[in-house]
Amino acid sequence: MVDPVNFEKVVFGFFVLLAATMNFGYVLGDIGDPAMHNSYELYVAVLVNVVAAVLKLGDRTHVGAVHLAASLVACLQLGAASVMWVLIEQTGDAAPSTHEMASVVSVAAGALLANLVSLVILVVETVNYRGR
Repeated sequence: MVDPVNFEKVVFGFFVLLAATMNFGYVLGDIGDPAMHNSYELYVAVLVNVVAAVLKLGDRTHVGAVHLAASLVACLQLGAASVMWVLIEQTGDAAPSTHEMASVVSVAAGALLANLVSLVILVVETVNYRGR
């Protein structure tokens, strides 16, 4: 007999994967070229990561705690990248310099690493799942 699909797990997995892919999409490209990194994509990545973090709040297991920690790191890093972007835009007269853009994308890449850790945990947890 096949277990029915757990809709809560589907939503959780969806947002964990979407957070990682949005973050990856933002980071992808020449690290110093502002034309390769859309600010709206960064803001959507922040939003999706916050939703993923909120979904992880209810899990009281050790694995859930590590999931939440990785998600909080990603949110913190993407938030810092967003603040850096806003400050650069507000204080500069022109587009961000190569150095400034590289700093923003580097911080967002740290969030990508945290999202990848969360994805690995999700995959390992799924592979080790034994139906009840």
